[in-house]
Amino acid sequence: MAAGTGTSTGSATAGFVLPTLAAGQFLMALDSSVMNVSIATVADDVGTTVTGIQGAITAYTLVMAMFMIPGGKVGALIGRKRAFMIGCAVYGCGSLTTALAPNLPVLLVGWSFLEGIGAALILPAIVALVAGNFAAERRPAAYGLVAAAGAVAIAVGPLIGGIATTYFSWRWVFAGEVVIVLGILFLTRRLADAPTEGRPRIDLLGAVLSALGLGVFVYGILRSGEWGWFLPKPDAPSWLGISLVVWLVLAGLLLIHLFLRWEARLVERDREPLVDPALLRNRQLTGGLVMFFFQYLVQMGVFFVVPLYLSVALGLSALKTGARLLPLSLTLLAAAVLIPRLLPGISPRRVVRIGILLLFAGAVVLLAALDADAGAEVVTVPLLLIGLGMGALASQLGAVTVSAVPDEQSAEVGGIQNAVTNLGSSIGTALAGSILIATLTSSFLAAVEQDPAVPAAVKSQAAVQLESGAPFLSDAQLTAALDQAGVDPARASAALDANAEARVDGLRAALAVLALAALLAMFFTHRIPTTPPGSPAPR
Repeated sequence: MAAGTGTSTGSATAGFVLPTLAAGQFLMALDSSVMNVSIATVADDVGTTVTGIQGAITAYTLVMAMFMIPGGKVGALIGRKRAFMIGCAVYGCGSLTTALAPNLPVLLVGWSFLEGIGAALILPAIVALVAGNFAAERRPAAYGLVAAAGAVAIAVGPLIGGIATTYFSWRWVFAGEVVIVLGILFLTRRLADAPTEGRPRIDLLGAVLSALGLGVFVYGILRSGEWGWFLPKPDAPSWLGISLVVWLVLAGLLLIHLFLRWEARLVERDREPLVDPALLRNRQLTGGLVMFFFQYLVQMGVFFVVPLYLSVALGLSALKTGARLLPLSLTLLAAAVLIPRLLPGISPRRVVRIGILLLFAGAVVLLAALDADAGAEVVTVPLLLIGLGMGALASQLGAVTVSAVPDEQSAEVGGIQNAVTNLGSSIGTALAGSILIATLTSSFLAAVEQDPAVPAAVKSQAAVQLESGAPFLSDAQLTAALDQAGVDPARASAALDANAEARVDGLRAALAVLALAALLAMFFTHRIPTTPPGSPAPR
């Protein structure tokens, strides 16, 4: 299927359209990272625990995952521009509620529910509005900038959160989001709405099945670090001796299968589905979706591992950690914007392959550079490479997926695309975290076992505590814990050395898995087209 011609905006109008849509994407991504450096502060302020705030972040991810596909269909029902504006209004209400939240239940309503619903309406609408406001040949640059805005938000989120929490209050972040939402709504009047055909109806059963399937699947993945991927951790829920994560993932896959079967039955009866199963047989579309999955898996894994190294292993502040991530943001933005502008006729497949190789190279260089004695400077070159790779992918993939279908299906594709990126993000973070903790645990226990100065009872106690969920401890945290336990200086020094080596082993293992994931993605690039959207196909 070919994309429609789209609407080409004038340069003056485009000057408002792109910043408006990019600002929307920036806001949606910001909440995934901005409060990670301030969880303890937020917990104290609203009278809850760190686990409670982590639960709110998890709930935000779940709500987005559950309603992303139905959110894409709502755009076709009421208009993409209207869905975008309603989503912004709901998101703004959620941000205001969060900024004023006196306790955890109010925080959950504002941050997790209202902002999650708003994001599920906004993100698919952004995809459709780019298609509706730019001609096919201009879409790679537009999608590149919009995607880059989201990735930059994830990179600078810790810096923004650190500045706000250190010098003002975490509440000012959400108050600032309200102001940005008002600016976006003011500028949205300049947007041309994406065309819709007929009067679509929403498939309620399909919406329920897709929401439950994606929600259960993502929830299982998010709980893997706490419960264990297959074998349950001590005191973790299980069934038939197997971690509940396995059963949740299987239940989610079963519900998604039932959803697709139901959608196929609707098509057979000439009724309108929530998602046309024929879309998943579109070679170009599925190729783009697979690349999106791997991009976000590696991207979020890197954004999990690198800040941990900087803030915990090296003890950098939130501000310094955020500053060290800026090289990635700069190269990402440069690649996403400049590749379509300077090389408009280049093969998307070639750019995607180069992007994947850059992701792989960045992960490998960082893996090789990490050492117990290494400093913060070792992340600079790897982050420059990873940023270039992410920018290269961002410059092509949005246009690849949307150009695979007619413009009237762009919001539908947007819902699927954002659901896939949500899955990739969840799996990337969970996979990197679980590999890191498992390797850290085994490395630390091996070092302790080989130390004859450590009593057998202490070794046994360490094994039990670590297997129930090893913490990623800084030297300062471990020193405080050893002092409190009354450990003598010689043994404390040995424990600190073992912890430092184990941390590096865990980080290396996580990076190795992310590098392998990037390499695996290379085997799926043959589905990416060789001609840019809007260009005549080769004879």
